[in-house]
Amino acid sequence: MPHRRTSLFAAAATAAVSAVAALTLGPAASAAPIPLPQHRSPEGLAPLLDGLRSSDHLTVTVHHSGSPRTDGTFELYCHPDGGTHRSAKDACDKLDGMSRWGEDPFAPVPQSAQCTMMYGGPATAHVTGTWAGRPIDADFRRSNGCEIHRWGRFQPLLPVTSS
Repeated sequence: MPHRRTSLFAAAATAAVSAVAALTLGPAASAAPIPLPQHRSPEGLAPLLDGLRSSDHLTVTVHHSGSPRTDGTFELYCHPDGGTHRSAKDACDKLDGMSRWGEDPFAPVPQSAQCTMMYGGPATAHVTGTWAGRPIDADFRRSNGCEIHRWGRFQPLLPVTSS
């Protein structure tokens, strides 16, 4: 009888096919899905929604915008939209559109940026919280052309200023 050489790859492939066949030929009951636990509470879905809200929640504090309506501290929840922010849905939609994998939409203007020496007024804003699973702690002002442009990109999260 001649000696037949089998490669290590062929032996491994045969073993893998045998393992898959054994799994698929097992009893049909083992393939049934595992039931998910029921989340029941006296509050209904409120605890689950609170968990979702905590993932995309921002606190926006605005000073010197030129309008008493837009100065103050506002809460913004997204997914679902809500909070005390005057334009929650629009602000959430804007932030969703600005979010890109690997980029920080809240990043400050780079120190090496060449900005026009324009003054956009005394308005300032501070945004804290969590967006897309990342902690946010961002300051906004209108002290030069780059900062004015950055503020404008975040409208309606940040208000239109009259100064």
